[in-house]
Amino acid sequence: MAEKTLHDAPGESVNVSDSETTDSGINERALLRKLDLRLLPAVGILYLLSFLDRSNVGNARIEGLLNDVHITGNQYLTGLTLYFVGYVLFEIPCNIILKRTTPRIWLPTLTIVWGIVATLMGIVQNLAGFLVSRFFLGYVTIFLIDIPLRPCRTGNAESGLFPGVVFYFSMWYKRRERQYRISLFFSAASLAGAFGGILAYGIGRMRGIVWENGWRWIFILEGILTVIVAAAAYGFIHNYPDTSKFLNEDERKFIHQRLAADSDSTHDERFNWKAVVEALKDPSCWLYGLGFHTMSLPLYTLSLFLPTIIANLGYTAATAQLLTVPPYAFAFITTASVAVLSERLGQRAIFIGGSAIFAAIGYSILLGNSDPVARPGVSYVGVFFAAGGIYPASALVLSWPAINVSGQTKRAIANAMQISIGNLGAVLGTQLYRATDGPRFIVGHSVALGYLVANAAVVTILGIRLKRENRRREVIAEEIKHVGEVADWQGDSDPRWRFEY
Repeated sequence: MAEKTLHDAPGESVNVSDSETTDSGINERALLRKLDLRLLPAVGILYLLSFLDRSNVGNARIEGLLNDVHITGNQYLTGLTLYFVGYVLFEIPCNIILKRTTPRIWLPTLTIVWGIVATLMGIVQNLAGFLVSRFFLGYVTIFLIDIPLRPCRTGNAESGLFPGVVFYFSMWYKRRERQYRISLFFSAASLAGAFGGILAYGIGRMRGIVWENGWRWIFILEGILTVIVAAAAYGFIHNYPDTSKFLNEDERKFIHQRLAADSDSTHDERFNWKAVVEALKDPSCWLYGLGFHTMSLPLYTLSLFLPTIIANLGYTAATAQLLTVPPYAFAFITTASVAVLSERLGQRAIFIGGSAIFAAIGYSILLGNSDPVARPGVSYVGVFFAAGGIYPASALVLSWPAINVSGQTKRAIANAMQISIGNLGAVLGTQLYRATDGPRFIVGHSVALGYLVANAAVVTILGIRLKRENRRREVIAEEIKHVGEVADWQGDSDPRWRFEY
């Protein structure tokens, strides 16, 4: 079979052959489509529900939550903060558990637990109930069935899904195939925003049914939907290629060969604390975390407060719910488009930083509008810029360690570190949009703007660092082409490893 010239450096084309069909009769492109159809919708639905359950409190707020539960705006913000306490603390333990158990058990179980807690938020009656429910939505101790290697038995209700899925993708796709898939997976977050606005508009019309206002039904119905879908997920979430029933034996072997020629995913690597320590000592792992830290504050403040920001422009609650939909739909388009361009051009830092600056323009517009109520259209345009930049930047920065960190355990820990460090920004962000600051929300918008500029700086520094490291290693050793077939592979510290920048 004639083959094209191989290029495996960042920014260049990936190994391909003139024929899509291999000697074993496997059509590689068709197989990738098969994997995408089996894997991406399944985990994407779980993440959509996850993001819906964590952000629908913003929709509930403008439907009468604060008045009915008798809490102030500042007490509401405290409830938002409590959610992220457990989220930050238990990101790494959750990925340790995933490394020791299976996605088919762990991911649906996480989803069911938070779906139950999200449902119970619909019956809170006072401040204590609201604070407790928000805390346990972010931090729920769950007990798994007995699994091998005597794993830790505590986890966080929502903390494990995203880093778990990033690790999961690394066991199916080659390095340069992961970013696009992770970005598509993350785009479910923007779809959740659009979907949540439509649902909140419809459910809000249930006011007067059992309760005076409809916000309780937002939590109850969306929580029940999460539990139902998660229960079904035990049937449609697949583990790893070696055990997945939708593949035949030839396809399993071919996937193994693809990964063996590309990364460490085929190594029979057991969990080890040495890899955990290595991740903690790696400056790049901390920079990946800082890269998401500077995006998580804008990301979560937008998702949690967008209905409030739009309602403060002078719109009714129902209209505000609907007006949240177009910016999120635009964010879905930009996320997918930027992911495609980044993948084709082999560039990461420039697209992350560029997207962050695009979002920064949006916050500049929001801050520059001195009278948002008189000129709501101007601020609404700013919201489009903000959403259209935040989501693609977040998707790309979250996929970066998945393609750069080698060693299964180290990669899982690096991904979890990134989410934990990142969500410290979300903790700060929950206190920025106070009720008395509307309609301009100068403090919140200003901090978000500053974080976006900082993100552009951080990813630029990281990109330069990775590029320089690649150049240093070129002097020491040639780039390795078949990582998975090296018995003594030491991970990304090996001078034969090259980074994507």
